[in-house]
Amino acid sequence: MRCYLDIETTGLSPRHAEVTVVGLALEKGPVLEVIQLVSPGITEKDLRAALKGVQRIYTYNGSRFDLPFLRKRMGIHLEKSFHHHDLMYSCWEKQLKGGLKRVEEKLGIARQLKGVDGWMAVQLWQDYVKRGDAEALQTLLEYNRQDVVNLQTLRMILQVP
Repeated sequence: MRCYLDIETTGLSPRHAEVTVVGLALEKGPVLEVIQLVSPGITEKDLRAALKGVQRIYTYNGSRFDLPFLRKRMGIHLEKSFHHHDLMYSCWEKQLKGGLKRVEEKLGIARQLKGVDGWMAVQLWQDYVKRGDAEALQTLLEYNRQDVVNLQTLRMILQVP
């Protein structure tokens, strides 16, 4: 089974920032099941349970961000248990440079939630934590959901096995 993974954090450095959301999109036949673990409920046990049956994990810049962040912040070594394919490098091979949203634009991959980026994701989390803003959390989760769902579309366009 394939899984598409993306994390949201409170910053770029695992030394000073926390993981707020781990988004997973699992290919289960023709269905793409999205699972989101939300802090403080992100544990290695829960993440491994969600990944049961997965052989391959796909990310975008996960080699440099998502997987090292999970490893350094939470002690979770996904690269030891799963085959990992970072779609960013597949994009680079086709001269598609930039972040995921920029690549999506270049390839015509639709994104329903406009104007939300990694910086805004941090702000949404802060609004949720500091003010109890449930709508901010829902926006953050939708942003993460679109990231993991669009990774599948990107993999298929790139024809990555």
